[in-house]
Amino acid sequence: MNTTLKPVALSCDDLRISFGQRTVLDGFSMHVKTGRVHALLGRNGAGKSTCFRIILGLEDRGAGTVEIFGEKLSQDNLINIGASINGPALYSHLSARDNVRIHAKLLGLGLDEVDHVLGMVGLDDEDKKKARNFSTGMKARLALAIAMLGSPPVLILDEPQNGLDPQGIVDLRGFLRSWTAQGGTVLVSSHQLGEVARLTDDITVLVDGRAQYSGPLEDFAAPGQLEEEFLRMTNPQVGHP
Repeated sequence: MNTTLKPVALSCDDLRISFGQRTVLDGFSMHVKTGRVHALLGRNGAGKSTCFRIILGLEDRGAGTVEIFGEKLSQDNLINIGASINGPALYSHLSARDNVRIHAKLLGLGLDEVDHVLGMVGLDDEDKKKARNFSTGMKARLALAIAMLGSPPVLILDEPQNGLDPQGIVDLRGFLRSWTAQGGTVLVSSHQLGEVARLTDDITVLVDGRAQYSGPLEDFAAPGQLEEEFLRMTNPQVGHP
């Protein structure tokens, strides 16, 4: 993992996209700083998944600019991002190791890297059980292992805590904090605001297609007040703070 990368790992500027008559992103901008955990927050249907798909080059409609370490999004620089979005896409008839091996081969990585990422998520002993028999939490761990292959400088994780038990959530938090301490960058979406408050350095709140707030968590809400401020900003009946 390169720790001498530029201060902004990922930037979205003036993203705009509509599906039929529905405007999803309407001038959305967000800058994710290197070496920090950044949470993209919003109500269901706010456009978080669409934003992730645009960043990953999976949605080419709409307008706006995405840059990775100061360079415009391209197939070449997408190698800097590891991602798990829209739930884990796994080969249900294969073991954890074989699932990771397939992705490692596509990236030109060897078995040492497979063993490394499986060990990091606690699945290094899962050689025989098929993915179809995994718990939701195990599937989430496996998806994270695949995202980490090759130690990409940026991780994009959609609801990574889903299905994890309390110890799993604590372990994930510790891992992601360790990742950023080594110079990595993490962009997550989550509805678990209590965990967001424990995990993240910065947040962006997506409302009506725009970033109503984007910056340090501590400037958005006092300790223990994230849920209250988030609901106030995203509830039109209450109004913005």
